[in-house]
This record gives sequence, structure tokens and C-alpha cells, in this order.
Amino acid sequence: MPIRLDIKKKLSTRSDRVKSVDIHPTEPWILASLYNGNVYIWNYETQNMVKSFEVSPDNPVRTAKFIPRKQWVVTGSDDTNIRVYNYNTMEKIKSFEAHADYIRCIVVHPTQPYILSSSDDMSIKLWDWEKGWNNIMTFEGHSHYVMSIAINPKDTNVFASASLDKSIKVWGLTTPMPHFTLEGHEKGVNCVEYFSGGEKPYLISSSDDRLVKIWDYQSKTCVQSLEGHSNNVSTVCFHPELPLILSGSEDGTVKIWNSATYRLEKTLNYGMGHVWAMSFLRGSNFVGLGYDDGTVVLKLGKNRPPISMDKGGKIIWAKNQEVQISNLKTTFEQGGQDGERLNSVQVKDLGNCEILPQKLSHNSNGRFVAVCGDGEFIIYTALAWRNKSFGQALEFVWSDDSGQYGVRESSSRVKIFKNFKETHSLKPAFSAEGIFGGSLLAVRSNSFVCFYDWETCDVIRRIEICPKNIFWSEDGEQLAITTESSTFILRYNKDAVTKYLESGQPIQVEGIEDAFEMVHEIEERVGTACWVGDCFIYTNKNRKLNYCVGTEVVTIAHLDAHMYLLGYLSETGRLYLSDRNMNIVSYTLHLNVINYQTAILREDFETAEKLQSTLPQEQRNSIAHFLESQGHKEMALDMSLDLDHKFELAIQLENLEVAHQIAIKSDSEQKSRQLGDLALIRGDIALAESCLKKADDLPGLLLLYISIGSHQGVQELAGLADKRGQTHISFLCNLLLPGQLNECLNILINNGAYSEAAFMSRTYLPSQLPEIVEKWRESLKSVSARVAESIANPREYPNLFPGYDTALEKEKAVSQERGSLKPATTTTTAASVMDLLSGLNLNPQASSSPVVNGNNNTQNDLLIDFNSTPTPAKDDSLESLLNLGPIQQQQQPTTPLQPQQQQPTFVSSPKSNSSSPSSFVQVETPSPASSPSKLQPLQPQPPTPSRSIPLDLDDEEDIPLDGEDEETF
Repeated sequence: MPIRLDIKKKLSTRSDRVKSVDIHPTEPWILASLYNGNVYIWNYETQNMVKSFEVSPDNPVRTAKFIPRKQWVVTGSDDTNIRVYNYNTMEKIKSFEAHADYIRCIVVHPTQPYILSSSDDMSIKLWDWEKGWNNIMTFEGHSHYVMSIAINPKDTNVFASASLDKSIKVWGLTTPMPHFTLEGHEKGVNCVEYFSGGEKPYLISSSDDRLVKIWDYQSKTCVQSLEGHSNNVSTVCFHPELPLILSGSEDGTVKIWNSATYRLEKTLNYGMGHVWAMSFLRGSNFVGLGYDDGTVVLKLGKNRPPISMDKGGKIIWAKNQEVQISNLKTTFEQGGQDGERLNSVQVKDLGNCEILPQKLSHNSNGRFVAVCGDGEFIIYTALAWRNKSFGQALEFVWSDDSGQYGVRESSSRVKIFKNFKETHSLKPAFSAEGIFGGSLLAVRSNSFVCFYDWETCDVIRRIEICPKNIFWSEDGEQLAITTESSTFILRYNKDAVTKYLESGQPIQVEGIEDAFEMVHEIEERVGTACWVGDCFIYTNKNRKLNYCVGTEVVTIAHLDAHMYLLGYLSETGRLYLSDRNMNIVSYTLHLNVINYQTAILREDFETAEKLQSTLPQEQRNSIAHFLESQGHKEMALDMSLDLDHKFELAIQLENLEVAHQIAIKSDSEQKSRQLGDLALIRGDIALAESCLKKADDLPGLLLLYISIGSHQGVQELAGLADKRGQTHISFLCNLLLPGQLNECLNILINNGAYSEAAFMSRTYLPSQLPEIVEKWRESLKSVSARVAESIANPREYPNLFPGYDTALEKEKAVSQERGSLKPATTTTTAASVMDLLSGLNLNPQASSSPVVNGNNNTQNDLLIDFNSTPTPAKDDSLESLLNLGPIQQQQQPTTPLQPQQQQPTFVSSPKSNSSSPSSFVQVETPSPASSPSKLQPLQPQPPTPSRSIPLDLDDEEDIPLDGEDEETF
């Protein structure tokens, strides 16, 4: 059977003629040198150009190579110069003339600081970059252009060269003369490469005679000639991982040959002109091609190596067609660290495979191994490697039943076998593009996946999703469906399916609706995966090893390279992974942690409590985060050892005691502030005060002291704020304290707020106004003398300050009371005045604004607008305030009254023993229905011009208005 390879084009870019290509070993980059003198670096994953070098305008750059360990690119061009660039900084490191003619090829020594260059001057030169790029050896012997050089990977002191003189010469680095010459081509030889795999001492060459030849360099004979190209063969190579030979020709094709049978397997033609160059990447399936019209990167087959591990730790893998086995249970290193390569793995040759394995897989009990590749499958016994069954198959999958499996023969037929005998042949009504095993057989189309019962082939459920892979848990109750962008965790309801099938109801096209239940979506692209109980373990494209329990995703490790998850071995408590070269690494996974989390998900708290004592200390913090995500914050608080996390949980749970203990230990202002806010909400005033002080939260302390009416606290806070330089807090504190108005003025003056100090002085301390105004004027002279002169001082212009003398007298009258505290009842009475005025429902009309005490323009006056709409107050509140009888309200007339031009009567409140220094003034407009002992609401009046009456609240004496001396109610 021919080798079946899934060939994917990873990159295709258009450009001028590409003369050489090279793939970077660690970055997804391909280097292309062009005939127009430029060099490009492309990212074949993103399809973007990464770097561009203008090396030698109008001179072809025929060769370019990466030097990854130095982060360099080295180029050779037709101007006979070698140039070296740093591909990160784009800096030119070195440029020198290397040959007397065109430079055809450059190769980099894998271990030494050497490069080899060949030229049309028929010479090969060895350069040492650690010795200033000195030419330490020149190799001469060819009689025509030297087109290609290749270093032997099995002996890096030996290299081969190909020349248009029709010969291949093999050289040593230490002598300028060739060891021997291989002749057999009828025309010039364009390319030579070594075989890097196995024990075969082979060289391969391509020529203008349209042939590819394989040479045994030990016997110095031609082993095989490959014919098929219709023009000069420019480039050729052995694939480093697969048993393939690739050749590129000026006929525009790339041919793929079987390196074991030398049979032509496939011909590729992308219509991009002549093929000039080829490059491969060791340890991968990537191949780079250079064409007349651009650059192409191909991926041959799958990256995952053919490797499988059973539940007992036995690993079987294939290198080409050779199969090997190892037992990890016997080679586990007790002192090994996570991520370290297992060097003591004992490898045993198991046998050979008749086909090229592309996939290996154990059945559920580990007795059999299925090999699939080249359109066939073979089932072997796992230990003796005996052939048990074979057949045609594009894909092979195992069922959970150890003896049951399925194969996809074509896009229209899927067969099911049990105990190596065919039981069903399934012909889906759609094109079967893939199959997946497990508790159910899944068949994928281009847009959906259909699940079938293994025994009856009934449709269980159709899901509108195109999966990359499907992973079933061991108990068959959960599965993970991976796609290109995310992974869906589903729960399989087997009981519901059984009940539906037993009912005899017909199965619809979409299957049984209750068969699956969505559990969680992981928004990551999953590579390889497995289940351990209810725990889904996987690798992703970001090289992370994660596990998911419920909805919580935890990162186990960051991987250094692309690794493939093999499985979990309970005896060692470790996860095992492998790279493409079968290097095995392991990571610890505590099964008790998984079991504990599983018990929590199932709400089996009794089992979880029993397992809690077995949990390792280093895992407790991650478990606490898991518990929090599941809503068990109390359990998370007990589990966590991280003080920050523990504090957050205590705050969320309003556990003041635990939070306070942590805040004391951490000495964090942020934690103290959070705890203080919580204590304030919970009413723990002492704790709130302590925390706010520790957090130096002065605004919070001010709010607290005002709320609880702490005179001493406000006093202390005023001094503390002054020390901290928080003048706004200090000002507010002093403003609230009795007898501290002078201190408030000093704070404003000291901070240069002279205008604010002047207005405050006019209102509260008018005696200090002249001095403050002078300071204000002095401060403005440096800015604008005109503005400074425009400010009036009451000492110089008393006519501009009406009522100023009265204000001075009032200041003296109230100065003795400013330092004393008033009962809270006085505040309540004063706060009810507006309710009282609204309850009277007054709307008087007057033609002018009367003046109180001869002052109609003071800044500490209260202005009352008589045209505002009155809001009635509750009767009982008026009765309680005035201690009067019920207020009798009249019915509103059905017809509007005629406008009445009446002057309002201003009434002062009765004298009483109240300690309030303010006089409350009531306003009443008499009506015909009013009486001296009853208050009557006014009838609606037409609107009149707005009039405001200034009321002085600082006078303790009764205020006679409009000549009235008697109190009227």
C-alpha cells in the first residue's frame, strides 16, 4: 500500500525568485533569500513577514542560513561577500569578501563556531567567527562550480560537496584534500544531503541529468537511481522523521518517494514555477520550499508521534517501522523533579510493523495495540507483538469494551467489529470525515458529529459542532469535545437514553434530546488530553499543562516545548508526557486532591472531610480557590494558607475576627481600610475606629466621629489632620467644634485662601475682616495691582458695607456662647421651621421688599421667596411645634377670588425660655375668615412679582416689622 500522508500547506507567499530557504529550529520562521538581493523572514503560523533585509541590491542572494545560537543570519551573494546580521536588532554584524566569484552555498556547523561556503571559484572555505571570521581552511579539488555542501550528522568532522563537474566529494575539516570522490551522474550535480536516520551510511544527490541518486559512502557505490522528473533536479533531501525522500525540480514539481521501497508516493505541483530550494526541520514534519514565484511551507502528516501508554505504564512507540516498548513503572525515579527527562527509561525492541505507523493505540485493558497507517490497520498483541487482525482503514478507534472497535473504510462506510469479527456496517447519510471511539461511536461530518450506539447503531444524539477530538472519561459519564477554538465538557445521561430506547419511541434525526447535558466550556484550544476520575487533564497550544474539575481550571506546569500527554499512572502519582523524539517527562498529580475536588462537585461533603487530612500543604491554596469558585467560602477560608486570600474570604463572609487577626499580622493600610469599612457597616464602632486610624483614613474617621457625635474624636482628628497636612479635614473639624472659628480663619489664611477667609470673616467674625482684606489685597498686588485696589476695606469704605456695625455688635453678643455646646433639641426645633412655614400655606402679596433692622444687603441673610408654591405640612407636626390647637383648613373655593392688594403682616415668634439664639419669623396675610386664635390657610392669589425678605438669624431679640410690636398668632 502507498504511504498515506495528510499534507497541509502552512504558508504560501508570493515574491521574486527564491534561491534558498531555511527553517528556524525554535521559532515558527522560514528564511528566504531572493534573486533581487533581499532576504525575508516569514512566520508560517501567522502568515506575516517578520523581518526584511536589503542585503545586496541587484545582486542575487543565492544562500542564507540561520545561526540560532548567535541570533544571526548569514548570507552569501553574487557580489562575493558574506554578510552577517542580528535578526533581532537588524544590525549588520560583519561583512567581508569571501570568494572571487558567486557564492552558491553556506552551511553552519552544528557544534563548532564554523561556517562553510562554496563558490563558482571552485573552492570551499572554512570560517571561524570566534577568530574574527578568519579563513582557517580552504578546500580545493573541484573543476567546476561548487553548488552544494552538506555536513555528516553522524560525524560532524566530515562533509560532502556537489559540483557541476558531475562529481560528489567527501572531505574532512582538518585536511584540504578530499577523502574520496563519487561519480555517476552524467551532468552537473546540484545538491547533496546526508541520511540522518537509522544506521544506513547513505548520501543522496540530484543532478541536471534529471536523476536522484542514493549513495553508500562506505562502499562508495550508487544504491539506487530515481527517475521521474522531466527537467533538472535542483534540490533533494531525506526527510529527518519520515521514511521519505523529497526532490524538487525545474519542472515545477516536488516528488515524494518511499525511502524504503524507492517507490514514488506523491507528486506536488503548486504552479509557482521552478523549484530551487528545500529545507526541513529536525523533530518536526515541516518542509520549506523555494520557487520562482515565492515560498511554501508544508506539513507532512501529524505532529504527534505514534506512541501509546496503557493503564499499567507500558509505553509502545514506533520509529518509522521499528517498534519499541518501555515500562515506566519500573523506571520511575523517586528523586526526579517535575519536568525532568527520564534518562533511565529502559527501551526494548518489540519488533517491526508491516506498515508505516501513523497512530498507535491500546485497547481499554491494554492487551492489544492497534496500528493504523497507509490506509490499513493491524492489531497486535501488546507484549509478544503478534498479528491478531488486519484490514482496510483510514481511521481506527477502540470502544470502551476491550474487544470492540470501529474502522472508517471510506467517507461512506464505517464498520464495527467485536472479537475481531464484523458485527455492523454503518452507511451514514452524510460524508464521514472522521470517527472517534469511547462509550459511543462518533462519526464526524464537515459541520456536525453524530453519536451511535455500538451494539445497535441507533442514533443517540446529533450535535451541531465539528470536533477535532473526543475524550471520554473512564466511567463513560463525561466527555470532552475539542474544536479549533474551545472545548466543551458534556455529561452523558445513560439512564435517560436507556429509558427512551426501552419506550419504543421512534428516534428523530437529531437523536435523543436528553442524551447530553452541557457542563462547562473551556475557551482554549486543547492538544492532547485524558481523564482521571472527573478531572480533565490537557495540554494547550500555549504549552501549558492544565486540569479542569467542574468549572475550575488549574495550571500544573508550563512546558518548555510541545509535549504530548500520554496518561496518568496511579502507582507513581504522576502524569507522563512525550515529545516527538520520545523524550519522556513527568509531573506530579495528587490523586487525593482530584478525589477531594470530585467529592465537592458531587456534594459528598462527608467523603471530602475524610480526605481533607490527606491533602498536601502545597496544594491547599489552589484547593481553596477551587472551593471559592464552587461557592463554599467557609470551607475555602479554613483551607487557605494564603493570608491575602484568607483576608478576602473573611471580608466576603463578614468574619470580623479572622479579618482583624490577619490585618494585624499583615500591617497593610489597604486591609485596615477594608476592615474598617466592614466594621462600620456591622456597627462595631471601636474596631472601625481602630482600623481607620491604622489605615490613616482621616476622611473615614471624620465621617465616623460626626456619625456618633464624638466631640473628643473630632478634636483629636483636627490635630492629626494638621500634622498630616490635610488642611481640608482640619478645617472641617474646627468648623464643627465650638469656639474654633478663629482656627478656621487661620487655616484659610495660612493656605493663601484670603478670599474665602474674607467671606467667612464677614459672616462669622466681622471684627477680623479689615485685617484679612488687607492681606488679600497684598497677595493680589504681585498679580494685578488694579484688582487689588478695587477691593474695598470696611474700615475705609463703611458706606459699602451696610449693616456692618450691627454685625459687630451681634458678634460681641454671641461671642460668649460660641464656645459652649447646645442641646440637640435646639437643632430639631430649628430644622422644623421650614415645615412650619409650609404648614401655614402662606402666599401673601406685597408691592415691595421690607427691610429687617434696616439691612437689605447682608451676606448672612436668609432670603424667603413668597412666590414659591407652599407645601402643606402635617397638622400634628405643627401642633407639636407650636403647642397650638388643631389647624382648621377651609375648603378651596370653586371660583377664583378677585385679586386683593394687601400688605403682609410680619409676625415675630413669642418669647420663650428656648436656648436657641435665633429668632424665627412667621409671615401671615390676614383674610376675612381669620381670627386671632386660629390660623387659616390663604386662598389662591394671582401671581405677583417675586419679593424676598432678608431675615437676620443672629439677633436674639424680637424683630419689630412695619411698626408692629405685638406678637400675633
